[in-house]
Amino acid sequence: MIFLRILLMLCVPVVLLLAQPLIESPRFPEGAFFRQYFGKELPRVNLQPAVRLPDFVISDHLELSIRSYLELVMANNTDIQIQRMSLEQPRNAILRAHSPFDPNLRLNFAATRSNNQNTSALQGATILSTLNQPFGATYTQLLENGTRYQVGFNGARNSTNDAFSNFNPFITNSLNMQFFQPLLRNRGGYVTKLPITIAKSRYRKSEYDMVDAMMDVLQQAENAYWAVIEARENLKVQEDNLNVSGQFLERTKKELALGAISPLEIYRPQQQYATAEVAVTQARYALQQAEDRLRRQMGADLDPQFRTMPIVLTETVLPPSDDAPLDRERHVETAYQKRPDLKSQLQNLDIDDLNYRQAKNNLLPDLQLNGGYTSTGRGGVQYIRQNVFGGGSQIVRINPGGLADALGHVFGFDFPTYTFGLTLNMPLRDRAVQAQLADSVVSKRLNSLRARSLEQRIREQVLNSVTQVESSRANVKQGQIVVEFAQKNYDAEQKRYDLGVSTIFLVVDAQQQLNNAQSNLLRASISYRRALLQLLRQTGQLLEERNVYVQ
Repeated sequence: MIFLRILLMLCVPVVLLLAQPLIESPRFPEGAFFRQYFGKELPRVNLQPAVRLPDFVISDHLELSIRSYLELVMANNTDIQIQRMSLEQPRNAILRAHSPFDPNLRLNFAATRSNNQNTSALQGATILSTLNQPFGATYTQLLENGTRYQVGFNGARNSTNDAFSNFNPFITNSLNMQFFQPLLRNRGGYVTKLPITIAKSRYRKSEYDMVDAMMDVLQQAENAYWAVIEARENLKVQEDNLNVSGQFLERTKKELALGAISPLEIYRPQQQYATAEVAVTQARYALQQAEDRLRRQMGADLDPQFRTMPIVLTETVLPPSDDAPLDRERHVETAYQKRPDLKSQLQNLDIDDLNYRQAKNNLLPDLQLNGGYTSTGRGGVQYIRQNVFGGGSQIVRINPGGLADALGHVFGFDFPTYTFGLTLNMPLRDRAVQAQLADSVVSKRLNSLRARSLEQRIREQVLNSVTQVESSRANVKQGQIVVEFAQKNYDAEQKRYDLGVSTIFLVVDAQQQLNNAQSNLLRASISYRRALLQLLRQTGQLLEERNVYVQ
């Protein structure tokens, strides 16, 4: 099956478009971190002017071959720049998908002063005044294998006017470390990095979409080039016709002045000359419009210096020299291999598989192994009392102390606490996740059918394009024959008229037939060029044949 063969092509690395590296996110305490998060300047957008246009200026005009014109299009066309920018957001989505693995540091501090009335004989003050100053720092991070760990340090300083307090101020510190290891759901690096894999797969799809859109823009740009050629050649044909009509009108006027023809014979040449003048005027305006469209495609309209500069196109409309028939099936097979829109559609199947695996993971019970270790410490000024409850409480000794004592207990691991446990969260029925799983299956079926439909449409488009090329090639050959006979017929009528055996009507009619034949041949030649261009577009070879490589 062609569909299956193309599906296997997704395993081949993309060569046409090179993915750019991820955006580097600044880390604390780098200078870029503070500039990004605390900077007040709004982002500036500087649109660059058109480039490389002076490279193709010769004398006082732009001289462009199809190759040089396409170089300017790729460098200056706004639509192409828009398509290039369309990749930035999918690329940012890859960076966003890495965010669950970003470390986080949380700091907190508070100070609370409270004054309370004495309510017990055990409170060593009539008005009990306390000052509580807790501090905490917690560092958390998720590892790629699914393990989440947390390291925290907590401390507090408490002071009071309670005469019975043994430590005043009283300092406590603790160091705690915890980990949470999924055993079923979200277990393993493949599952935890599924969002990143999905984001990369969507980025690859965006690459294919961008290439497909750029081929459309390039096809429009090249059609604009050939439209100027067609308008230019058509103007030449109409000017030649006007010249011939003018010569024939002058000759008719001389014959009328000599009395060789009836005055009624002058109206036909005059009408022919007036019609030719109208055709020339229309051809000039058509050429001007085509040149304006051409300037937009290559960005010449952005620079006042080149908005009105004359343009000379060096390509000529030559008749086709290749008479060999086109291999229709070979072109269809090439389209299946190279069309970026088909690759984009097949990339959806890869995204559907990833979404299905993500939904299957969410259906698993959430079983976690967790463990922790805590080390505590105490410090402060210690008051040793006697006869506390005998009515004569007296301080017999004061042991100095402070934060160093508390930290010594903490990092000496003198008072450890260990914890281990299992946590099971098992929904007995999860309709939301089951619906997500069903949606992923339906989405893959739909995308498979869309891919097959697109294959059928591609085959039809390629076959139609091949037929159009062959038809245009035949029209050019037939047009050449028609022009040849129209020229012979005009020459023959002219000679018969010179011999007096023909009429002005027949000569003018032969001239009009020759002009129509030349115009038809011109249109057939341009149609052949456009048919070749359309065939390259339908087979996905346009960028490759025009030596355009997107990076």
